[in-house]
Amino acid sequence: MNAIEVKNLTKKFKDFIAVDNISFQVPEGQVFAFLGPNGAGKTTTIKMITTLLRPTAGEIMVFGKDPQKNRDEARQKFGVVFQDTTLDTDLTAYENMYFHAVLYNIPKKDRKPKIEELLNFFELADRKKDLVKNFSGGMKRRLEIARGMLHVPKILFLDEPTLGLDPQTRNKIWKYVKELKQKHQITVFLTSHYLEEAEAVADQVAIIDHGKIIFNGTSAEIKQQTQTDSLEQAFLEITGRDVRDESASSTDRMRQQLKARR
Repeated sequence: MNAIEVKNLTKKFKDFIAVDNISFQVPEGQVFAFLGPNGAGKTTTIKMITTLLRPTAGEIMVFGKDPQKNRDEARQKFGVVFQDTTLDTDLTAYENMYFHAVLYNIPKKDRKPKIEELLNFFELADRKKDLVKNFSGGMKRRLEIARGMLHVPKILFLDEPTLGLDPQTRNKIWKYVKELKQKHQITVFLTSHYLEEAEAVADQVAIIDHGKIIFNGTSAEIKQQTQTDSLEQAFLEITGRDVRDESASSTDRMRQQLKARR
């Protein structure tokens, strides 16, 4: 079964087309990497899937249901970690988790055990009474992912989850994500500019540029089609190596080259 199905999805802001008639599927239980340069349409797509934005056109299905028509039910299936932190830094780690438990109507008797389990899992139990404003960037990120998992979502959205973190913390976060996927059989939908990480963890990769999906498949397939040795090299072949403001013609040229290789 597909966790997510997107068909001909479009989002316009006045005359600007942020997402341009894209289609893709995310099988249940997979890690799906949604990659692209800044401004390519990644976050806009996530916001439409998670009901924060209404599509201009197209169809979204989450486990066979339209999330726009079944918002409350759909949101119960989502765990979302945005690029920018949404933690209340004037509360403790435990208080942030507890507030989320109340928000998602987790039964009162289950709140403390679930919070303790996740704080232990993410190695934050010894800091649960500390104010979040005193946490490092890596600790905040781990707490956000723990909070996103508290209601046991079927789909975990990770929008640049390791941005700005040191390599040790990034490796630890991906270790947690892999363990969560295995333990709860969740689907993970991630964006990242660390392409070596995406290559290591993703079952499927889609690359979006200028609002259009220009590749959808496995890392091995894109490397074969672009005749490159890594996902990062393949990404640059497709999206261009120039600074984004100057790269539109380069991107079109690379897209044509990729089609010619298929």
